[in-house]
Amino acid sequence: MTYDDKKIAARLKADLPNWTHAHGYLRRTYKTKNWKATMMLVNAIGYLAETAWHHPDLLVSFSSVELRLMSHDAGGITDKDFELAAKIEALVGWKDGNRILGE
Repeated sequence: MTYDDKKIAARLKADLPNWTHAHGYLRRTYKTKNWKATMMLVNAIGYLAETAWHHPDLLVSFSSVELRLMSHDAGGITDKDFELAAKIEALVGWKDGNRILGE
């Protein structure tokens, strides 16, 4: 089951306030303090995504990572997208409130 725009907005507001919905994707950009932190974040996201068998689009630069989540096989946003986004948020926010990212 895919979510419509209204349900996506409500769920983001309630559960993932730092995420947005645009152009068919759940989106979040993480600012990092340097390349090492960026690569640590990318590798952590990659591990979670592979474990969930759900593969986001990533845009990687020196000091940021942009994530885009969508269930391509379902043609929209599903529970799988929200679940992976929540796991990523929990991992990134774990221990010292984003110490790795330098936020």
